[in-house]
Amino acid sequence: MSKDKPDPKAKPKPHYHGHRMRLRERFAQSGPEALADYELLELLLFRAIPRRDVKGLAKTLIEKFGGFAEVLGATPERLAELPGMTKAIARELKITHAASLRLHQAGVMNRPVVSSWSALLDYCRAALAQETREQFRVLYLDRKNRLIADEVQNRGTVDHTPVYPREVLRRALELGATAVILVHNHPSGDPTPSKSDIEMTREVITAARALKISVHDHIIVGREDVVSFKALGLM
Repeated sequence: MSKDKPDPKAKPKPHYHGHRMRLRERFAQSGPEALADYELLELLLFRAIPRRDVKGLAKTLIEKFGGFAEVLGATPERLAELPGMTKAIARELKITHAASLRLHQAGVMNRPVVSSWSALLDYCRAALAQETREQFRVLYLDRKNRLIADEVQNRGTVDHTPVYPREVLRRALELGATAVILVHNHPSGDPTPSKSDIEMTREVITAARALKISVHDHIIVGREDVVSFKALGLM
């Protein structure tokens, strides 16, 4: 058979043939700004799905969760709700999310919170906005108001996390921290402080005052927004 004529027995190439290479080349030449969210997500999905068109899955993920960051922050349980989702795919997405959090953390760790406040809020949002259960974290600061530790103090249910002021302050003393910032999320999506949030914050402030430890703020992370007790005049 002539080399110039196609083999009639050969299987036709899929419509997405060459798409992966073109997408990778566009990323390399023009950077992530040249890609839509679903296209950047496709690049991640390539790692877990070596031979399949993933554009549809990428678009479905973006549509379901609302954006690229929201997809990465989604829990494995929520990811598993999508048809075609596998443990391998979810694992790749969570690895990428963990790497993103490390980058956010590097931007605030051991730096004065006053000069990196916006980065700190971005970090809190990235860590907690997509959590389906309440999580209470404490940011511990040294005498120069530099962040020296970020620790999960407790995890709770969809609408409650038990908080123990004594444990918060015991850990502050162990770390040599002179100030703390309280952080927790509202899985409902609404970051408005509840009555119990306000009462708990006052308990921590009262207990901390006796040990000469300052409570700089209490941050609540919602699905789309973050609120500060200090900005609301609640402390």
